[in-house]
Amino acid sequence: MQHINLRQIEAFKAVIETGTISRAAQLMGISQPGMSKAIAHLEEDTQLQLFDRSKGRLAPTEQGMRLYREVEQIFAGVRQVENAVEVIRREEKGQLSIGVMPALSGDFVQRATTNFLASRPHVFCSVETLGSQWTVDRIASRKLDIGLIDSGLEHPYLITEPIMVHPIVCIMPLGSPLAEKRVITPSDLEGVPFLAPDPARIFGHQIQRMFQEHDVRPKNVLAANALQTMCGFVAEGLGVSLVHPLVISGMRDRVIVRRFEPEILFHFVMCRSADNRNAMLVEEFATHVRALAAEASLATSEMV
Repeated sequence: MQHINLRQIEAFKAVIETGTISRAAQLMGISQPGMSKAIAHLEEDTQLQLFDRSKGRLAPTEQGMRLYREVEQIFAGVRQVENAVEVIRREEKGQLSIGVMPALSGDFVQRATTNFLASRPHVFCSVETLGSQWTVDRIASRKLDIGLIDSGLEHPYLITEPIMVHPIVCIMPLGSPLAEKRVITPSDLEGVPFLAPDPARIFGHQIQRMFQEHDVRPKNVLAANALQTMCGFVAEGLGVSLVHPLVISGMRDRVIVRRFEPEILFHFVMCRSADNRNAMLVEEFATHVRALAAEASLATSEMV
């Protein structure tokens, strides 16, 4: 067997993942004949038949797929090294990377980050708005330092800390007949145009289950996975909804807010890696998050 080179392996991986020589060549920025030659040389050097050829198409053989699984492990290791390099650079330069769920991506994370930078003006911050599961995954792989997420997600290598626990509220357009009530109950929403939180998320599932338990069927007119988006639709008169009071902090003049019973608690959580080498900056940012969360909790308790 001849020695194989990295370029041949990259070409082989590209063909497997794209499915054709032409797409693989485009991905790697080489000519199609060059890609075909690289694959032919790899088969010659390894003395393995990696692809079946039929009418100009390539299909990986069993030997080809076995080799691909080995190659994937190698490239996964390379990605881990790349992540480690990024972590080291971030630590050396004084950088903090923050992941935040959409519900906290507005005023809350802006104020927390601004307060942090006031005390650490030479630190570079990056803020990514992601779903909670994506944030957890990126912290676990060291692509983020700290995350603000909703509850219900666990990871063995992450530390989680509750930062805010509030009961949800009912919001409605200005002039809604429901505004005459001080407290909204499930039966009040029977047949009422309703904007539903995404049922695939924990909060949306809680709302769906609550309606089922009370045998109430609101008139679902829209579902959204971003609570701020849903608040905007409510303000435009599309219907009523149930949300965390924090997400309507900038919309008090556009919607009516009422207490909802039975009480359904909504949890926000801060999470980080248990062995984060950027621990000092992470803890300083966490201190600002806690202070702002305490302030927000006081404000939301006075909201309804």
